[in-house]
Amino acid sequence: MTTLLQQWHQAAVISSGFFWSALWAFVLGYLISSLIQVLVTEERMQRAMGTAGPRSVALGTLFGFVSSSCSFAALSTTRALFQKGAGLVPSLAFMLASTNLVIELGIVIAIFLGWQFVVGEYLGGLLLILFAWLFVRLTRPKMLIREARQRLDGDEEQDGQADGGWRDKIRSREGWRRIGRTYVMEWQMVWKDVLVGFTVAGIIAAFVPDGFFQTLFVGSGRETGANASFFEVLAQTLIGPVAAFFTFIGSMGNIPLAALLYDRGVSFAGVMAFIFSDMVVLPVLRINAAYYGWKMALYILVLLLSGLVCVSLLLHYGFALFDRLPQASGAAITERDFFRVDYGLVLNLVFIAVSAWLVVLSRQSAGNGDNGDDGGHCEHHGEGEHHHHHDGAPLSEKVMNGLVMVALVWLLGGLMLAALL
Repeated sequence: MTTLLQQWHQAAVISSGFFWSALWAFVLGYLISSLIQVLVTEERMQRAMGTAGPRSVALGTLFGFVSSSCSFAALSTTRALFQKGAGLVPSLAFMLASTNLVIELGIVIAIFLGWQFVVGEYLGGLLLILFAWLFVRLTRPKMLIREARQRLDGDEEQDGQADGGWRDKIRSREGWRRIGRTYVMEWQMVWKDVLVGFTVAGIIAAFVPDGFFQTLFVGSGRETGANASFFEVLAQTLIGPVAAFFTFIGSMGNIPLAALLYDRGVSFAGVMAFIFSDMVVLPVLRINAAYYGWKMALYILVLLLSGLVCVSLLLHYGFALFDRLPQASGAAITERDFFRVDYGLVLNLVFIAVSAWLVVLSRQSAGNGDNGDDGGHCEHHGEGEHHHHHDGAPLSEKVMNGLVMVALVWLLGGLMLAALL
C-alpha cells in the first residue's frame, strides 16, 4: 500500500513538474497567437484565398500559421473558409498549418524533446500540406466536394463588420482588451487537454513499466530503439496514431506523452506520427462528419492517416541520411529537477504577471458590454475574430469534463500525500 501511495505522489509531482517547465512557453505562445488573431482578421484571409493553385495553397498555409489554434477551432475555421468558397486543398492547408505550424507548440516541443523534433514538426507540417495537395490531385474527389458544399448551403455565417488597421488596435486600450479576451479564450480552448494530458503523462511515467512500451512499439527500448529496422520503424509509425487515438487528447497535451515515448526508446518516426495524430481522433472525425457528411469525413481521415505515416517515415530517414536523428540522453525525463531555481523560474514569474494583466484586461472587456462569457466553448466573439465551436461533439465534451474532474482529484490528492510520505 505504501508503494502505491508513493507512486501516486510521484505521478502527481511529475505531472506538476511537466506543466511548471512549460508554463512560460504556454503563456508566450498564446500571447503571440492572440496578437496575431486580433491584428489579422479572418475576413481578410477569406477575401485573399482563392480556390486552387500554388498561391491559394501558400496563402492557406500562411493564414493557418497566423491563426494557430486548438483542433476544434481549426475545424470550425476551416469549415468557414471552405463554406465561403475556398478550395479543398487551401482549406486543408489552413487546417494543417493552424495545428502543426504553431508557435506555442514548437516552444513546448523544444522544452520536452529538442530541436530536431521542432524542425520535424514544422517541416513535417509543410510536407503534410504538400501530401494533401498531391492526394487530392490524384484522387480528384469532385463528387465529394460538391456534396459537401451542398450540405453547407444555407448555413452561411454573416461577415464581420469593417475592422480598423492593426496600428490602431495596438495603440488603443480597446485593442489590448480584445487581445486579453482572445488570450483568455485561447486558454479556455486548451486547458482541459493540457490538464488531462499532463496528468496522464505523470501516471504513465510512474506506473507503466518500460516493457509495456517495448511490447506496444515493436523494436523500441533505450538500447535498441536507435538501431530499429525499417519494419520496426514502420510498425512504430503505424502504432503512433493508434496510441494518440486512445489518449483522446489534443496536440498540446500530447507533448509530454510524446517525450515519454521517446524516453522509452520509440523511434523518431513513431514519436512524430504520435504528435501529428491530433486530427485523426474520434471527436475530430465526428465533427467533420457533422460538417461535410461521413463520406468526406472518412476521405479526410484516410488522407491525414496516410499523410502522417508517409511524412513521419520521410522525416526519420531524411534526418538519418544527414546523421541528424536525435540521440536520447542517458537521464530519463522524469529524473529532471523541475522546480529548481533557474531561468525557468524567472520566466514563469514574469509570464504569470503578464498572464494576470491580460486576464484583468479581459474582464474589463466583458464589463464594458462585450460578450465575455463563452460558456467554455472554443469560440471567439467579436469582429475580426474566429468563430470556434465544438459542434457535433457533445459526448466527447462530457467525457472530457469527467476526465478533468478525475485529473483534478488525482493531482490534488497525490500532492497532498507529501504530508503523509
